[in-house]
Amino acid sequence: MWRAENPSKLGAVTAPPKTEPAPDYEVEVLGAPRPPLRDFYHALMRLSWTRTLLLVGACYFALNALFALGYLATGGLAHARPQSFRDAFYFSVQTMGTIGYGSIYPESDASNALVVLQSTLSLVFTALVTGLVFAKFSRPTARLLFSHHATIAPMNGKPTLSFRLGNLRANRIVEAQVRVAMVRTEHTTEGKVFYRMLDLQLTRERILSLSRSWTVLHVIDESSPLYGSSPASLADDEVEFLVTVTGTDDTWMQQVHSSHRYRDSDVLWGSRHVDILTDTPTRVTLDLRRFHDVEPAQPSQDFPYPSLEPPPAKRMLS
Repeated sequence: MWRAENPSKLGAVTAPPKTEPAPDYEVEVLGAPRPPLRDFYHALMRLSWTRTLLLVGACYFALNALFALGYLATGGLAHARPQSFRDAFYFSVQTMGTIGYGSIYPESDASNALVVLQSTLSLVFTALVTGLVFAKFSRPTARLLFSHHATIAPMNGKPTLSFRLGNLRANRIVEAQVRVAMVRTEHTTEGKVFYRMLDLQLTRERILSLSRSWTVLHVIDESSPLYGSSPASLADDEVEFLVTVTGTDDTWMQQVHSSHRYRDSDVLWGSRHVDILTDTPTRVTLDLRRFHDVEPAQPSQDFPYPSLEPPPAKRMLS
């Protein structure tokens, strides 16, 4: 039995506001052991390209500035202006980059020793940065698109939770598999709050080849954790839907993955995604411009959403 607290207040399906998605919350971990130094490389791999390049540039300038101070302290740079940090810094850059214009050169044992040390460190620094850039550049990643909203509407007479996912690249993800879990808060008999994760049974969890679009379906029957739910009950239970997709990239022949999260407010009751596939005798057209569009569904006595009143004229929503 569906719990429609106030079906009339739900009204017809309206277009969701065109706003940026709310940022995901962060989990603050207290008391965790400090990560070892080798995890620093893992952290660099997770950084964006912008932050990685900024960090590399900052380290490069910091090393040159440090050696420039060393050259000022030891002296012995021919043709450099006395106590000129700028000349010492430029010489340091030439040394680290193995440029060596020859206008400024070391002429004392101390400055030559710094050149040897800097040349050795520059080899290590260049090797590390080269490996990091190559690893980030060659790492296969998936570019999957998830529909802005999940929808719940009757399909073949049964309420069905559905959402779309698509591949933004022109390649294929072979043996793609999707898993959906529902997370909700429960209260134990001892009065404790428990976050329970329940797997949702999908009509199809695996597809031979994911090219552009795939509609994921979960039938809400008596065995479903969503059976008898309503928009208000999902909000009260703080329900979230966690989606993970894995598969093999046919270009790299390596496994890729992606994930997404739908909050209870991201679920549109009594609506369904519009059809983006057009079939003609000579061509099949997939219109990705309407990937996120939804339309109202027909309410019924068993599923009174969007309302029990006659639905408005059918129109496309975005």
